[in-house]
Amino acid sequence: MPLFETAMFDTAMFSTVLVANRGEIAIRVARTLRELGIRSVAVRAEDDPSPHGDHFDEVVSLGSGPLRETYLSTTKIIEAARESGAQAIHPGYGFLSENAGFAQACADAGIVFIGPPASAIETMGDKISARHAVESRGVATVPGIAEPGLDDAALIAGAEQVGFPVLIKPAAGGGGKGMYRVDEAGALAASLTAARREATSSFGDDTLFIERFVTNPRHIEVQVLADTHGNVIHLGERECSLQRRHQKVIEEAPSPLLTEAQRASIGAAAVETARSVGYVGAGTVEFIVAADRPDEPFFMEMNTRLQVEHPVTEMVTGIDLVEQQLRIAAGERLSIAQDDVTLTGHAIEARIYAEDPAAGFLPTGGEILALDWPTGTGIRVDAGVEPGSSIGSSYDPMIAKVIAHGSSRAEALDRLRAALADVRVLGVTTNRTFLRDLLAEPAVQAGELDTGFIDREGERIAALEVPSEAFAIAASKPTGHAHRAFGAWASDGWRIGRARGRVVRLRDGDGIATVRVLREAAPRDFGFVGGRAGVPDTQIELEVVRADGTSERFSALPFVARVESASGTWVGLPSGDWLVEAPPRSRRGRGPAEPTLASPMPGTVVATHAADGDTVAEGQAVVSVEAMKMEHVLRAPVAGTVHLHAAVGEQVTRGQELATVTPEEASA
Repeated sequence: MPLFETAMFDTAMFSTVLVANRGEIAIRVARTLRELGIRSVAVRAEDDPSPHGDHFDEVVSLGSGPLRETYLSTTKIIEAARESGAQAIHPGYGFLSENAGFAQACADAGIVFIGPPASAIETMGDKISARHAVESRGVATVPGIAEPGLDDAALIAGAEQVGFPVLIKPAAGGGGKGMYRVDEAGALAASLTAARREATSSFGDDTLFIERFVTNPRHIEVQVLADTHGNVIHLGERECSLQRRHQKVIEEAPSPLLTEAQRASIGAAAVETARSVGYVGAGTVEFIVAADRPDEPFFMEMNTRLQVEHPVTEMVTGIDLVEQQLRIAAGERLSIAQDDVTLTGHAIEARIYAEDPAAGFLPTGGEILALDWPTGTGIRVDAGVEPGSSIGSSYDPMIAKVIAHGSSRAEALDRLRAALADVRVLGVTTNRTFLRDLLAEPAVQAGELDTGFIDREGERIAALEVPSEAFAIAASKPTGHAHRAFGAWASDGWRIGRARGRVVRLRDGDGIATVRVLREAAPRDFGFVGGRAGVPDTQIELEVVRADGTSERFSALPFVARVESASGTWVGLPSGDWLVEAPPRSRRGRGPAEPTLASPMPGTVVATHAADGDTVAEGQAVVSVEAMKMEHVLRAPVAGTVHLHAAVGEQVTRGQELATVTPEEASA
């Protein structure tokens, strides 16, 4: 069923629309195109594992190669639009969605860009010019030093005037890339160097500026719609304070912080921001708000595109934002006045990332062996993967969004946590268990949020051990091929092993668990345990002994999903998706120092901080690897002589040896 009530598209301008994106956002845009009766065209890189093309009427190949030759190629995408007969291009988010040159190239080619004019993108794409534009309309900005062409010396001097802590920000781009909080003057020079490198790598522009860091900050953004006839409205705000390294993790609408009067005030500021650049289309104005001063929002930036978190606004307003984008781009007047906008209930979104929270949130990868998404009242899932999809380092690590709507914030929280318990992604480590536990935190339940919460508490929340049930299920050997699927074990009999008393030793990367078979049988009829398929309590008894000597016995095994892989056994439970029987994995802060520096994630070597043969001190930076908007610095585990095994620009896999350090005593 459609998510929204939509009328058939009543404008003859668009019969075909091309979506210049991939993954879940491409699939989401295609859904609205289909509901409106508009022919849809996808573009696809030949090496892209995303199944988005299956949801379109036509797929045009972009060939293969790096992103600049596929999804970032203006020439190829415009040619694809011409080839397919598309009159308009929807850019989704990311890629070329905020590229003023692309928007202008569409206009020059006679193709409608479903977004704002190039001039608005250009002004808002440069955060320095954006500050000046909104200040001219009376919108407050965070105190700072923001002028074009500032060198490091000027920024250091300006930071002293602004006062620490400060936030370094690139003038171009977004998504947290190149942003650094600096608490003292001594750390500023090194942070500026790192920020310029990230800004150049991500945006091709190393221009920086500095703002005062707002204490106890909350990130609140406002959705706006503006047509070509001068009408501008807002659709309420979203709270996006739960983020890590400036990357949003949980978003909700409306904010639990604001009163109705404050909501109207920040909405009016967002409307003035849109008017300051002659904005057209759907856009988001982002504000930073001190938790103790919600009456004083400061403008941060404007995202001139559809946001990842747009579903929560759709859930509480009942308005399809993609449909509105299409109608505005086709020249229609807004059919919605400000007084028509009503926020009903509460909606919360959780982003499912391919990352390992227990290993410092490092990106992961692999093949998705089994997959299942939740359903139910108030639940929506926007996903961009399917069983068999491969997750690598070439694209963003977000694989899906789970959204819950309820009549109250408490109901939405409960529904989202229950939905996350039903998510199954086996074959790739994800953050879904972390998300459930994050939402259960008392501060989150109470709505007492700030942008530093996950940075402060994330490691504690992520510090979970594999449950004993997972070891017991991993030691079990169901017959048939039920181990490759969800649901009950095979009906032709079940056995755990060849003989009673069998001992299975398993590990989860950190410790060894021993599973002993105390009693077993091979029945033909199977019962259910706790509403889930499992082994009847009269047929088996297992004991799991943990590495610390603690033990637990099981006479019934809850069973949700179990998949064998080359790296071990994946077990899916409501508490999480667990990989056991795997080789030990390096975990931050655990285990003795090793002279080998292995890549903690699939990615690209972006810097070497020492030359081959150099003498390095323990803890000295040696190599930096970047993947999925994250840069990780590998440091010498011991003092000695460094030997590099990878060069800048080289694509590397997780676990690949990048350098070794011969200890000083060995060299001597």
